[in-house]
Amino acid sequence: MIFDTDILIWLQRGNSHAAEIIDKTEEREISIITYMELLQCAAGKYQHKQIKSFLVDCNFNVIPLNGNIGHRAAIYIEEYSLVDGIRTNDAIIAATAVELNAELMSGNKKHYKMIKELQLVVFKP
Repeated sequence: MIFDTDILIWLQRGNSHAAEIIDKTEEREISIITYMELLQCAAGKYQHKQIKSFLVDCNFNVIPLNGNIGHRAAIYIEEYSLVDGIRTNDAIIAATAVELNAELMSGNKKHYKMIKELQLVVFKP
């Protein structure tokens, strides 16, 4: 299962439902984009260290960007940015899940609903 950034933010805010889902999931993965978004929101180097430790302690695998993911994300931007408003980060996260044939859990259904081949699992806090 690939987790969208919002799920990890819910977890950081103490949401027990997010914690329960993550705890029950054996294969925990995030896109490199989620990793960067988490770091970008940190207030300083100490929080960077906390985020990195959290991801290691919880056995999250960070999926790097590769050519196939980038190509698919570009297609999503071409197809969906003008009509549905998909943003670059969401296109890359969705492309990561599709390329890995993995489910993506997100609370942001509207960000991904247009991508038919995406196995989206909607999180409801």
